[in-house]
Amino acid sequence: MPRVALGVEYDGTDFFGWQTQRDQRSVQSTLTAAVGKVAAEAATVHGAGRTDTGVHALRQVVHFDTRAVRTPRQWVLGINSNLPDDVRVHWARDVAEDFDARRSAIARRYRYLILNADVASALLRRRVWWLRDRLDCAAMTRAAQALLGENDFSAFRAAGCQSRTPMRRLDSVGVSRHGTLVALEFVANAFLHHMVRNLVGVLAEVGAGRAPPGWAADLLAGRDRTAAGVTAPAAGLTLVDVEYPERFGLPAASAPDFPALAVPPRGAGAGEAFGR
Repeated sequence: MPRVALGVEYDGTDFFGWQTQRDQRSVQSTLTAAVGKVAAEAATVHGAGRTDTGVHALRQVVHFDTRAVRTPRQWVLGINSNLPDDVRVHWARDVAEDFDARRSAIARRYRYLILNADVASALLRRRVWWLRDRLDCAAMTRAAQALLGENDFSAFRAAGCQSRTPMRRLDSVGVSRHGTLVALEFVANAFLHHMVRNLVGVLAEVGAGRAPPGWAADLLAGRDRTAAGVTAPAAGLTLVDVEYPERFGLPAASAPDFPALAVPPRGAGAGEAFGR
């Protein structure tokens, strides 16, 4: 059966996460219903990652199988006409039958935004974590260096994480300041449940001076989640890109137009980025 891939953006604030749940509003169920209307048949939508309640996406990638024949433009326009305002499809592509939005992905990139200011923002409250204490990005960068590579991230996974293994490969971390916004960028082959938010919570403690940079390495080695501190709120987290082998021919990620989400993670502004 032919397979179609979609690039999806959503505001996760009013969703109970990506995954379909009984009697709850989820991105997957909302998108599945819209696809089914355009295809005129039942279709199950599979995503690259299961974002949590309140987490956003600029480029979630999904696939579904269908006997319906539509042009990419017809898929995009038709699906969007059946979606609420907080979900949008930006592109559609016919893909090979061996493409799988989750299993074919070779890297995922998340961005976490912290508003580091004396006063909270009315406009950014659904996109950032507000912290009043001045954050030291250099100290956060030093702390994060110990987390790079293939590691057991048990100290940074949620208690209810269903992954069979705590091993993940963290390829790069970027910490940068842009005025009152601090952006943390994480690239890995995959992430555990709450892993990014737990990493941010630890790095924020280091940045605020309440823990030394070496604390992150100690937590990683100790593999004890109960010792690792706060989980950062969901609102600041966005799935910004999923990377696939070139042979699948998916569109490259484009820079967002929204100021709150367009903070450059590398190269521009004051900050540092590093990786392996």
